[in-house]
Amino acid sequence: MRQRVIVCPIIENNGEVLLCKMADDRGVFPGQWALSGGGMEPGEKMEEALLREIAEELGTELQISSIKPWTFADDVRVKTYADGSTEEIYMIYLMFDCVSANRNVTFNEEFQAIAWVKHSELNNYDLNEATKVTFSKKGWI
Repeated sequence: MRQRVIVCPIIENNGEVLLCKMADDRGVFPGQWALSGGGMEPGEKMEEALLREIAEELGTELQISSIKPWTFADDVRVKTYADGSTEEIYMIYLMFDCVSANRNVTFNEEFQAIAWVKHSELNNYDLNEATKVTFSKKGWI
């Protein structure tokens, strides 16, 4: 089984957190709302990988003004690729609290929508299991 280290930003702006709705045909939680993030590349430092993933997935206009390591987690997930193939992966998640200076998001093909959501409204979204656990640990749901 392949292992991946995933950097995952919990991006907040003016009391709301950024959620991304995964594409229906790919990813670990197709069609559900989640946090952005992705795998570290060989030789990358954590913060470099985090900022690269934010730029790739959410665009270069989103300005991150604060990054603080928060926690880590791990689990085994099945990832579905755009061609329909699947792979079981052991994932190690490095979670970061981030603050954005703006809300200028241009998301890529991994997502079909984004939303800035108040903590009190998170239960109104079909959150994936991992995101529910993360928000529960934060005391938001």
